[in-house]
Amino acid sequence: MNDYPNPAFAFSVEIAGCVSAGEASFREVLGIRAAMELEAVVEGGENSFVHQLPRGVRQGRLVLKRGLVKRDSQLIDWCIQVLEQELDKPIQPRRVKVSLLDETRNPLRAWVFLNAYPVLWEVEPFHASRNDVAIERIELAYQSAKTYVRGSANGALVHGH
Repeated sequence: MNDYPNPAFAFSVEIAGCVSAGEASFREVLGIRAAMELEAVVEGGENSFVHQLPRGVRQGRLVLKRGLVKRDSQLIDWCIQVLEQELDKPIQPRRVKVSLLDETRNPLRAWVFLNAYPVLWEVEPFHASRNDVAIERIELAYQSAKTYVRGSANGALVHGH
């Protein structure tokens, strides 16, 4: 193992309930982030600064992009169930795991998103003058996320600090 940054093109996505290997093949994953929300508090009589107090961590949305697949996709069936049911049935959240892989395809770091569900599904624009693949974009909201890093002793993933 080297000390150089790992390339971002080697990654995998696992979505509970989507069993086929090609079902979770994506060309791009974005939105792995957490941001501390702050509350500005002005102290009476003090004009040189404003206190920035933490309010909590706000999670982003996980965005998955891939080539538009045929209709019999378990992932797209799930998106349709959630986005077209008009909330007359409970949403079935799923666990999603994104792993950054090393040169031997073993995970270096992984992010597990709990109780994820689709909040947007769209097809990116078509262009008659380009030779591009049709791309679908799926955005997932989630309840919480955990980060795991590869431990130095045995190579297993352990919860991040």
